[in-house]
Amino acid sequence: MAIKLYGFPLSGHSHRAELMLSLLKLNAEIIRVDLANGAHKKADFLAMNTFGQVPVLDDNGTIIADSNAILEYLARRYGNGQWLPRDPAGEAAVQRWLSVAAGLVAFGPAAARLVTVFGAKFNPDEVITRAHGLLKVMELELSSKPFLTGQQATIADIANYTYVAHAPEGNVSLQAYPNVRAWLQRIETLPGFVGMQKTAAGLVA
Repeated sequence: MAIKLYGFPLSGHSHRAELMLSLLKLNAEIIRVDLANGAHKKADFLAMNTFGQVPVLDDNGTIIADSNAILEYLARRYGNGQWLPRDPAGEAAVQRWLSVAAGLVAFGPAAARLVTVFGAKFNPDEVITRAHGLLKVMELELSSKPFLTGQQATIADIANYTYVAHAPEGNVSLQAYPNVRAWLQRIETLPGFVGMQKTAAGLVA
């Protein structure tokens, strides 16, 4: 058996998991889920994730759903302590940014991109404003450290990377955030980095 990742190439959530697998140098079979035709709502997929969402990881029969849960699983299972600190304060710092990825990122830059790439019915001004509010905080925090929780990359960075990197596709400019742009570049130079497919939308249309 082998590791399988069920995902979608334009899903930032799927990309988080794919990027983590690559950074850990884990060979995995990437299985594209046909979202357009509702494959994620069919019984065989719902048996793996009852929420009917990508990504889903199948690690030799161990099924993990949810992108942040997959990151935490992979870090603990294969990361040798590098990607998820084992001390309480360090782990809490990572958890803080996982919450940001599931909240402010999802309802800011990710939602803005959903409008332009997938035609989602969010209020563009509202989600773009929310995205800039998040980016201002990230810009401030990254002024004193190279990565979100300190001196080395953790799953906190991987969870937040993709939708911030692709924010311009949702009409969210990164021009005013040099620290954020430098952080993105640091992640992109990590050994094993793989990017997500770009979309000609928003500011990059």
